Amino acid sequence: MLIELRRGSHILAPGTTTMPLDLQYPTLASKFPLLPARTARTPSMDTHSSTDSNTELAELPISPSGIFWKNDFITAEHEQRLISIFQTELVWPERNGRLSLHYGYTFDYKTFGIDPDIPYKEFPEWLQPLIPMAESRPPDQVCLQYYPPGAGIPPHVDSHRAWDQLYALSLGSPVLMALKKGKKHEKEEQQRVEIDLLPRSMMQLSGEARLHWTHGIAKRKTDTLLDGTVRVRRDRWSITYRWARKGDCECGDVELCDTAQARLGTEKEKRSVLALAAAANKGENENSGADEAQGVSECVR
Repeated sequence: MLIELRRGSHILAPGTTTMPLDLQYPTLASKFPLLPARTARTPSMDTHSSTDSNTELAELPISPSGIFWKNDFITAEHEQRLISIFQTELVWPERNGRLSLHYGYTFDYKTFGIDPDIPYKEFPEWLQPLIPMAESRPPDQVCLQYYPPGAGIPPHVDSHRAWDQLYALSLGSPVLMALKKGKKHEKEEQQRVEIDLLPRSMMQLSGEARLHWTHGIAKRKTDTLLDGTVRVRRDRWSITYRWARKGDCECGDVELCDTAQARLGTEKEKRSVLALAAAANKGENENSGADEAQGVSECVR
């Protein structure tokens, strides 16, 4: 795992010891009380390398805090079977760039709740053994994304109002993801951290990293590593898991928190997924709406 902290900070090199933590989060109840109860089906594909894999994510000893990590969440053989399913069995949207498929509920950008026009989609069989088990219940929304070489995703934070826990599993080609805090035009220097999202790695963003830093992947066909190596990007897939938030977010970050913005009356207008998709099909809002429609709530990674 490669992590680069730029502008006067330090570098955490591969092999650096991390701090294993026992992840114990309070029970999360859905923010949406009318959602039907769900239980995970018994998976038929092989599960992780050990039965305790889901509780073995360790926090990286860096700033920002709240980044939990596990290498080899699944085996290389399991990864190849998944990629084969993605390439031969799934029906993807017919457009260029980053593509998304969604399972479970879909977030409505207009109401900040579950989109009532898009029904719940059961988790497919291949997804069942990939669900993180550290939480008290299955995720409410899962996003599978395909990144062709050169594709990226703009810097963003997933909605504070709608979603709480956030996990991401990387498959296929590795890629550098940038976390940023602050704006370039501000007097205070922008903080930036790059994390190498290795294939088969599971990452959780929580706390400071989840709420107060943006994350994104630059649109380019190569990544330059710390040692100067230029690595060519190839096909990549990511699976992002989200849990609906119980209650309001109280982080108070008026730059990034939609709850704080709503209280101040400064929240940006949002549009439903269906409206964004319709706009994208008509060629409207090519730089924002279309990108948002492909990513729904900006699925990571």
